[in-house]
Amino acid sequence: MSSKNRIDRCFEELKARGEKALIEFVTAGDPDLETTEKLVLEMFGRGADIIELGVPFSDPIAEGKTIQKASLRSLNAGTTLDKIFETVKNLREKTDKPLLLMMYINTIFRYGTERFFAKCAEYGIDGVIVPDLPFEERDEIADTADKYGIYNIFLVAPTSADRVSTIAAASKGFLYVVSSLGVTGTRSNITTDFDTLLAPLKGGNTVPYCIGFGISSPEQAKKMAGYCDGVIVGSAIVNIIADKGREAVKAVGDFTAALKAPL
Repeated sequence: MSSKNRIDRCFEELKARGEKALIEFVTAGDPDLETTEKLVLEMFGRGADIIELGVPFSDPIAEGKTIQKASLRSLNAGTTLDKIFETVKNLREKTDKPLLLMMYINTIFRYGTERFFAKCAEYGIDGVIVPDLPFEERDEIADTADKYGIYNIFLVAPTSADRVSTIAAASKGFLYVVSSLGVTGTRSNITTDFDTLLAPLKGGNTVPYCIGFGISSPEQAKKMAGYCDGVIVGSAIVNIIADKGREAVKAVGDFTAALKAPL
């Protein structure tokens, strides 16, 4: 692997092709890790550029019902962080596209911060998203993440308009722009005023920024992509998996292709 993080390489290649990023989320281990592996390869094969693997947590506060239930199914199936790392190891034999872990800070602390980031580097994880780690407390993991070359992806919410520039300046990989207040889940319409929220990022030399939370159709993906460098889709995919279980692979692949088409 070259010294450049896969996330940076991915956005450079997309920019050269005039495309927007499609970032997709699945809960690792829902319904089982074998299916997760198939889903990830299918999503990459059908147009996903970056994939977030959700690490199941017993009390996922930022998540809506969809991802909470997925977390529970995964934990009930016996998913652990070590088993997720093994799955990533398998995936790395078949794909060099960016993989992120989305997880809660307690899981990192319990595992051991040093041990966790060393494992990420060893197995080929490119970044982490920790929704319950406030930007102001980022130093709790920053040095260790940097030491191992793992990007800590920051989130900005519609309420953080006055802090967008500060957070963007400190960001690596991409900035995760939360489309609406509240928990994750699909939304029929997204009413945030992105022109205002993202104004501080226009024309600056900032990292790419991508909008997530609530995008559930190719139409919404296309509309949101007008404001940013990529879109993030999670709950809509998790819903398909909840519905079809181990048979979800083709349906998720078709949905991925439809989402990527307008980007």
